Amino acid sequence: MGRSSAFFAVVALLLAPGLPSARAAQQGGGAAPAMLDYEVFKARVQPILMAPRKGNARCVSCHATGGGNSYLEPLPAGSTTYTEDQTRRNFERVARLVAPGEPLKSLLLLNPLAEEAGGSHWHGGGKHWQSQNDAEWQALAAWVKTRADAPAASASAARPVAAPAPPPASPLDYDAFKARVQPILMASRKGNARCVSCHATGGGNSYLEPLPSGSTTYTEDQTRRNFDRVTRLVAPGEPLKSLLLLNPLAEEAGGSHWHGGGKHWQSQNDAEWQTLAAWVRGTR
Repeated sequence: MGRSSAFFAVVALLLAPGLPSARAAQQGGGAAPAMLDYEVFKARVQPILMAPRKGNARCVSCHATGGGNSYLEPLPAGSTTYTEDQTRRNFERVARLVAPGEPLKSLLLLNPLAEEAGGSHWHGGGKHWQSQNDAEWQALAAWVKTRADAPAASASAARPVAAPAPPPASPLDYDAFKARVQPILMASRKGNARCVSCHATGGGNSYLEPLPSGSTTYTEDQTRRNFDRVTRLVAPGEPLKSLLLLNPLAEEAGGSHWHGGGKHWQSQNDAEWQTLAAWVRGTR
């Protein structure tokens, strides 16, 4: 669905008291597929990810290249379909982009959806759906809302999804963001680029303002806008459901398996990761 390097894994992990071990985090991440219907994925969802896009590349063209934002298997040479084993692996990865039961919290549905229709403001591959009433969007929403032990489709699942209500005020602390979080996003990275180097370029994965020429700090207005955008990468109270913390975290430590900018934190005990987690939890 695009070349954005920051997409964004939704891993269904429940936050236990203290920090879970990498093994526990990985076991938690495997729970999401069991809540979603594999047969519906195979019959209705995967074909959407392979469908031609007028004016845009197919999802599979960008998200099966093996890069940081890949969640689909590369197609065998000369093939236009996936094997059963590949489809199973696709299902497991795509499930990480889904919040079961909640289409409007599922990156698979948000990123390619027009912002004015309730979608995210980023997607390097363009916006495929201008409305939540689009037939493809509706098919994905029905899959997300249907548990594996429920009928694969229902009349209620086929109804158009109501437009989202205006978002409530953020429960996240702006002053803590300004003092402790934003500096992390601007910090130097040994062997990797700074977050601001890739995520403030104006592309599909930008969530930071471009720095003024010659400046090393943000203005108050820019910081406010950064706060508004970065909070979209956070599930308040749940660090292990927050993309801001998952994507740059090593997979063996419970992070996502993709991040084009490399893995900045090898452990959840890293001081920066702990700072971000405290902000997400609302602790001081």
